Amino acid sequence: MAKDEINAFMGMGTSYHGKLEFKGTVRIDGEFEGEIESEGTLIVGNEARVKGSINVGQLVLSGTLEGELKAQSKVVLYKQANLYGKIITPVLLVEEGAVVKGEIDMHQRDALEE
Repeated sequence: MAKDEINAFMGMGTSYHGKLEFKGTVRIDGEFEGEIESEGTLIVGNEARVKGSINVGQLVLSGTLEGELKAQSKVVLYKQANLYGKIITPVLLVEEGAVVKGEIDMHQRDALEE
């Protein structure tokens, strides 16, 4: 499987409540509420709304996320992104126009594993 290949896709108009665990890369363009756990990459599209506890290797956000986010390697917020809650990550990239309301806690990777 290619490094950037998407393993699963939740399209617009879909809604899911519960726990999501995955390997590789998953893209959400619908609505998700619950818990997400992965060492892989989570991509949240422009129209997507995600609410809950997120613990991933990397997050790429263009939509809306509300809750606590832990990313082991980095978080990328594009200009359409809206993030409400707490971000814990060693690297944060924020494009002009993105909205962050909450708390940002940046640590090195070793500190996240404690």
